[in-house]
Amino acid sequence: MSEHTPKVFYATVTESIDMLREKGYELDFNLEENCIACHAGRFEHDQFEIDEVYRYDGETDPADEATVYGISSHDGLKGILVTGSSVNMESTEARILKKLRY
Repeated sequence: MSEHTPKVFYATVTESIDMLREKGYELDFNLEENCIACHAGRFEHDQFEIDEVYRYDGETDPADEATVYGISSHDGLKGILVTGSSVNMESTEARILKKLRY
């Protein structure tokens, strides 16, 4: 994300997902051991970019924390990845985690 990108905040995870869908982020990405994946393929850390990020903190329960990512693959696919507070650090490659935390 560019430092000049205007910051937009949505009240809920669902609202941010709906807005990303309206912007063409149609695929549902999942975090796998060393990549992100969807029905269209698997993408390693150097094959995608994070376009938008929305973080939600659990006000009363840390388990309610979530992050919503708008992601574009280098071959033009656009999708959404939602992670919770319990991202499995042990089975996820460090390069993917570093990119998601940028």
